[in-house]
Amino acid sequence: MFGPESTGKTTLSEQLARHYNSVWVPEYAREYLQDKWNNERKTCEPKDLLPIAEGQMRLENELAKKATDLLICDTDLLETKVYSEAYYLGYCDPVLEKYALENQYDLYFLTYIDIPWEKDDLRDKPDERERMFQYFKDTLEKYDRKFVILKGDKKTRLKTAVEHIDNLLNK
Repeated sequence: MFGPESTGKTTLSEQLARHYNSVWVPEYAREYLQDKWNNERKTCEPKDLLPIAEGQMRLENELAKKATDLLICDTDLLETKVYSEAYYLGYCDPVLEKYALENQYDLYFLTYIDIPWEKDDLRDKPDERERMFQYFKDTLEKYDRKFVILKGDKKTRLKTAVEHIDNLLNK
């Protein structure tokens, strides 16, 4: 999954894992940053990005061992790179950038902003959804990633994603 905050990535990840009787990799940053917020009342800082990236890859590697033919990832390092650049004036740690560009997946689902934004402790850009969506789309195009834009309600998104995954698995 790939896309701005509050666009249904986690919901769809869970649905797809159930559909394919596989596992999904949650977004490590969410747990990491929620803990930081709960303990320090601080938001993400540049120094948090490498621990987040390391935690995400550790989760992916652990859960890949339990997956069937498919591993669904709620996010990836390229998404972390996008957020780094968007929040820190174009800056991305060179180590994060290196691995974000090296790590590639068979297919990305770019989640559109046509579902209601839900507030929580970590989400903070409700008025920048269009700009952030475009940034995510531009990034996938810039790095020549294969992607499908998912729009519509939960049922429509799931159906579209399943069609594309089935095509990929049948190749």
